[in-house]
Amino acid sequence: MSELIIPVDLQNPVAFFGVNDSNLELLRKKFPAFKIVARGNEIKILGDESQLVIVAEKISQAIDYYHHYGKFNEDVIDNLFGKEDKSQTNETNRSSDENGKEALVFGPNGLVVKARTANQQKMVESCERNDIVFAIGPAGTGKTYTAVALAVRALKNKEIKRIVLTRPAVEAGENLGFLPGDLKEKIDPYLRPLYDALFDMLPGEKLKFFLENGVIEVAPLAFMRGRTLDNAFVILDEAQN
Repeated sequence: MSELIIPVDLQNPVAFFGVNDSNLELLRKKFPAFKIVARGNEIKILGDESQLVIVAEKISQAIDYYHHYGKFNEDVIDNLFGKEDKSQTNETNRSSDENGKEALVFGPNGLVVKARTANQQKMVESCERNDIVFAIGPAGTGKTYTAVALAVRALKNKEIKRIVLTRPAVEAGENLGFLPGDLKEKIDPYLRPLYDALFDMLPGEKLKFFLENGVIEVAPLAFMRGRTLDNAFVILDEAQN
């Protein structure tokens, strides 16, 4: 059995651990194969070495959530780690199920963005292993939303310096006719799904700052030829058009 210690800096430990350590007990139930002990400004985790780092990262994620939003309760724990599946008794299966529910981004007001389906989780894993990923599927299956979440996570983790969102500015069978305004106003209707996803994951003021300073760039595909895309996360949406 291996041991790993996570330092914590909590001004109000009761708010995080719960009255009579009720929240800590919920965390223990999420990871029954591990012993989780709170001592002062440390959380000690004991368990199988091969899974210890993964559990420690999830506990750290819970601490970050508390620091960011100032709340931590049963609903938050279920949202972060998934509700307990009592039909699973095998620890390996349970551990695998926990891994598949890892939060990608914490949005405004405590929104937890994570893979909700098996295919979305496959997309997350593919993006972590590959430089280029093609996602094909029916509308509404979360392809764009998951891609934007991965991009925002990479930006927040400082793995990249900017996000480039692009798509063809062409109709999919409809005829929109003449669109008034400058270039941005003309292409915004085509890029609405990308904006909607960004608004879910970033505070309005921060998103406005990123857009104004080129940290997040939205452009039609026709303007992407010859671009240099160093240290960028590029999402090409609706490429079939």
